[in-house]
Amino acid sequence: MGFARTCSVALVGVEGVVVEVQADLEPGVAAFTLVGLPDKSLTESRDRVRAAIVNSGAEWPQKKLTVGLSPASVPKGGSGFDLAVAAAVLGAAERIDPRAIADLVLIGELGLDGRVRPVRGILPAVLAAADAGYHQVVVPEQTAGEAALVPGVSVLGVRSLRQLIAVLTDEPVPEEEPTEEGRPDAMLAGLLVPGAGIGTGLAPDPADPTGGPDLADVAGQHRARRALEVAAAGSHHLLLSGPPGAGKTMLAERLPGILPPLTRQESLEVTAVHSVAGILPPGEPLVRRAPYCAPHHSATMQSLVGGGNGLPRPGAVSLAHRGILFLDEAPEFSGKVLDALRQPLESGHVVIARAAGVVRLPARFLLALAANPCPCGRHTQQGAGCECPAALVRRYQARLSGPLLDRVDLRVEVEPVTRADLLGQGGRGETSATVAARVREARARAAARLAGTPWSVNSEIPGHELRTRYLAAPGALATAERDIERGLLTARGLDRVLRVAWSVADLAGHDRPDSQDIALALELRTGITRGVPVGAGERA
Repeated sequence: MGFARTCSVALVGVEGVVVEVQADLEPGVAAFTLVGLPDKSLTESRDRVRAAIVNSGAEWPQKKLTVGLSPASVPKGGSGFDLAVAAAVLGAAERIDPRAIADLVLIGELGLDGRVRPVRGILPAVLAAADAGYHQVVVPEQTAGEAALVPGVSVLGVRSLRQLIAVLTDEPVPEEEPTEEGRPDAMLAGLLVPGAGIGTGLAPDPADPTGGPDLADVAGQHRARRALEVAAAGSHHLLLSGPPGAGKTMLAERLPGILPPLTRQESLEVTAVHSVAGILPPGEPLVRRAPYCAPHHSATMQSLVGGGNGLPRPGAVSLAHRGILFLDEAPEFSGKVLDALRQPLESGHVVIARAAGVVRLPARFLLALAANPCPCGRHTQQGAGCECPAALVRRYQARLSGPLLDRVDLRVEVEPVTRADLLGQGGRGETSATVAARVREARARAAARLAGTPWSVNSEIPGHELRTRYLAAPGALATAERDIERGLLTARGLDRVLRVAWSVADLAGHDRPDSQDIALALELRTGITRGVPVGAGERA
């Protein structure tokens, strides 16, 4: 009787669970049984593994073979267990030393010819292996760079099962034929979901060296530009409201260009989500720029917050983690879809319960909404000829519910562009690089102030801390207190005004918010003019 064991990783959402793969050979009629709650794609690994072992020059054991995946209570799916199953079978057949694979974590799909094909979710799988105390992993060669992002783990990238056998038995490693230059590599097909690559806007386009559209292309819109800068400095949610053609979408598309690069920890978080979702570009193992996700208004709740058959998969809120989720034509989204955003806006994650299990997915994003004032879009324009009945306008605007809008920090009315601004008579606005430099300085001030706390940006600071620990200048809150008495601000609204005021103060270089910082935060929050300058550089 032969027995061998090795390890692989099962992904539950964007978190991994180390699974022990055991192989047992007993005398009897030749059969291959796979147990341990596998799904359809994993059950099919029996045929893939058998063909891969035979075509790799090894002998298939003609005995009763049982492969167990433990713990059996964890649902397991996908083809990433193929390599571990093949190694366990070869260990049980004594083709390789069972002790050589006992402490290995193997992840990869096998082709019928023995080639090791890449799979999605390598980074979270290796992170789970490292957390469990494993120090050696074997992955497909194409994803070795992604696995190497995890510190303290030795990574071996292999192109075929033959190479793995040779490494484990100290035999000469055979050379695999490389893909011809200019010929598409079919091995990369398992990494990307069709239609989920660069075209979604989530992944940076390598052909675009400028990093995206420039804020200098926006004509006029000084108030909206200032709101974008404040939103980027403190990661505040933003609503842009105005008539069609005013530049709402144009402004939102330039928001990623002024965000600072992701930190190392943030990059790992984003890369893990994108790897599981299958939108990680080949050759770019680490996402360094904030993602930008702009789903169509016909998106379902499952596509937005996550879902799918079996265990839920990441939705748009998770794909926009540490980045921007832009909802253009926000009132056209389903009311249930919009209200589903309320939980992740507060908590920074989304918990999805299905019959197959409960999954917690990260969802800390900057929400940018764009909306017209009425169905025709001309309600706020004088002499524009809006014919929408008042009741229709109220119903249209009520599609953005009060609880959702109460979680939006900045509400800006985007005015139509004047002829002077459009023809460039007022001069060209600041570039994204100039604004991004100020945002980086403001983020650095906030990071120094919040050092030693679990928060990194102003929008994450709890209200209690804002009122007791991070105090505004004496008398600065007088205007906000009057707005609370008038019912213009809720308790949550006051907390959000204070967070915005800290971001305004960081941009201005103030030690703490003064009365003008609070006034500008109130103006950006309520839309009521407070008589303070909003253009960058207008204050000392």
